Amino acid sequence: MALLESAISGIAISVFDQAIKVGKYAAKEIRAAYSKVEHDQRVIAASNAYIDNYISRQCKIKIMPGLMKEPLDLEKIYTAVQLLNDKSRRLFTDSELEKSYRTRGEQGCRLNNMERLKGMDVANSKQFLMVLGGPGIGKSTFLRKIGLETLKKDGQIQHRRIPVFLELKRFREAQIDIKRRIIEEFEICKFPAPEKLVEFALEQRKLLILLDGLDEVPSQSFDCMIERIEDFVSEYHNNSSADSDDGNRFVASCRVAAHRSSLLPFTDVTIAEFDDQQIQQFICRWFSSEEDRTLGTANKYRELLFQSKNMATKELAKTPLLLTFLCLVYDREQTLPNKRSALYDRALNIILYEWSAQRRIERDPIYEELNPDIEKLMLAEIAYDSFKQDRLFFSKYTVADQIKRFLFNTLDAPKYIDANKVLTAIEVQQGILVERVAHAYSFSHLTLQEYLVALYIVRERKGRKSVDEHLTDENWREVFLLMSGLMLNRSIQLLIYIDQKARAYITPYPKLQKLVEWAAVNKVGPSELSQRVAMLAVVSAFSINGAIAIDSIRASVLAFDIARTSATAIESIFAIDSVIDSAVASANAISSARDIDGVNTHANTIDSTDAIKGAVYSTLRHHLLNARVFKIISTNLSIHQNSLPTDVDLPEVWQTWADQLQSIWLEALELNLDDITFSYEEAQALQDYLYANELLIQCKEAAIRVSRSEWEALERRLLTMDDGTAAADA
Repeated sequence: MALLESAISGIAISVFDQAIKVGKYAAKEIRAAYSKVEHDQRVIAASNAYIDNYISRQCKIKIMPGLMKEPLDLEKIYTAVQLLNDKSRRLFTDSELEKSYRTRGEQGCRLNNMERLKGMDVANSKQFLMVLGGPGIGKSTFLRKIGLETLKKDGQIQHRRIPVFLELKRFREAQIDIKRRIIEEFEICKFPAPEKLVEFALEQRKLLILLDGLDEVPSQSFDCMIERIEDFVSEYHNNSSADSDDGNRFVASCRVAAHRSSLLPFTDVTIAEFDDQQIQQFICRWFSSEEDRTLGTANKYRELLFQSKNMATKELAKTPLLLTFLCLVYDREQTLPNKRSALYDRALNIILYEWSAQRRIERDPIYEELNPDIEKLMLAEIAYDSFKQDRLFFSKYTVADQIKRFLFNTLDAPKYIDANKVLTAIEVQQGILVERVAHAYSFSHLTLQEYLVALYIVRERKGRKSVDEHLTDENWREVFLLMSGLMLNRSIQLLIYIDQKARAYITPYPKLQKLVEWAAVNKVGPSELSQRVAMLAVVSAFSINGAIAIDSIRASVLAFDIARTSATAIESIFAIDSVIDSAVASANAISSARDIDGVNTHANTIDSTDAIKGAVYSTLRHHLLNARVFKIISTNLSIHQNSLPTDVDLPEVWQTWADQLQSIWLEALELNLDDITFSYEEAQALQDYLYANELLIQCKEAAIRVSRSEWEALERRLLTMDDGTAAADA
């Protein structure tokens, strides 16, 4: 930091000294009181004090005091900001937003295809800049960083200005006086005649005014603040061109929802949520201590967060505030909690309760009797109503009507209450509901919406209804996992009912029931859950009509990955590596043959490779294949692998070779071709059955508490034809 301060000091003193030495200020206020030496000493001391004051007050980051022990240096943690041109956001309709999301299939409800600009490049090019964004997106941090870069000798901001950082929430007086607040910043550092210095610096175009938090101005003062800013800028911008290098420079920040109209002559830009690269950069900066570098903490956490099972959690990481929370959790626990319901509840509470309190923002009450606990219930109802309609975006009229009905039914609010004002207050103060385009809203994070949906279902006891209607809908997957965590000691009821629903998928099909019985009581090994899953996975991989069955294997292998944690491991697995490779080659060959025959797509063949390998590996690992089966597989696959057809061979050559490999597997598993030849309806039912069982096992892992005896009783019945007992209401 010493070298940094030295560099900052050099450029800052030069600017201050120039301001003091030129004009009437120097002649009247300084020369009459001090000698040349005394003058220079006072300039240096005051300049250094100003720099130290800026660094100590504006370049230390500490949020969530309950988790963060010490503040972090802005320079250490700052991740480069990207900006969106706010005008392009308004060109989209709500239907285009919905279509964009559905096409991408991502977790977020945002316009990721908008052009991204480097934040510092924009700050360099604009004399007047309004930085917009949601809560916790990093607006204040960006403004502080702009000021710091301005002070540096070789900083990213190329204009030689003295930065003045003003928190607009501190303007509490009836008469808003921006110049007076600037003068106070110099008074703190003991500058001689600070009033004259500020007047001179403004006239000579030497200031960068950073106006942070326009949305944090009390509502009764908001219009007056807008008027005073525009008047002040008009008086002291000293330049007619908004993009010129000349003139004082101004950067302001405001939450999107509070930005009622364009502030003249500012250019509006919006801070983009973090993309994957920014998330990785932030993590590397956060875990950059010598100990973390030695342990590889950043790499471990990055790999964990980017796993597919943590996709919903990574969605939260797109907001710097919540990414900070996630890093603090990992720093303390060295893992991500598998009980995501508790993690998301804490994230939601940070937004609802803690963020404004930590920033000491005085807000108008959203509604006099609407405390955060009741507000959470209201948001849960809104989330559920839109989610069950498969809508991520909803009109302002719809959500305002829901707010009005909730307040009337819950808090006995008058029917004439202005629900639009309540909606605006929620958007401004917390940012949980966001206006994506004109009059079209969504939740800020799909993850938080899913959590609120689960909360509503559990509180309203709609678990059975949700299982009946949405069990195999992958859009509801995260909701079911969160429901399991929120149900606490009642989670077993949800698991039992999912099991009953899963059985219903195969009940109409005797062939599928026979296959399940075969996997449960086969002649080649015991029937632990993980082994039953593996057997069904292998058969699904080689079944006819595999365009659907090949998807089933993904679900069954995922189930095995969870169930195997309690399975008995063998002492050595290296001896069967060559057999695994041969097995995978044979499975791929069968898939390739079907691809040529028009049954599978090339993408399905590629995507299924790891799943097939996992299924075969699991089967061999757990000794499901006895010595006779092992010998058949290893001997015959080795022979046929050496006779693998080439790319130029005709499709019928591939088909013949694949049929031979399939016969090897059928003989080893003591099945015939009819056993694995399914109609479309049977294949679909098998896929639903395996998906539901895999989800059930993951729900068990997501539960806060499931007694060992209750789980063991259910586990013995899973993937068998034993239907157990009836479940209580979920």
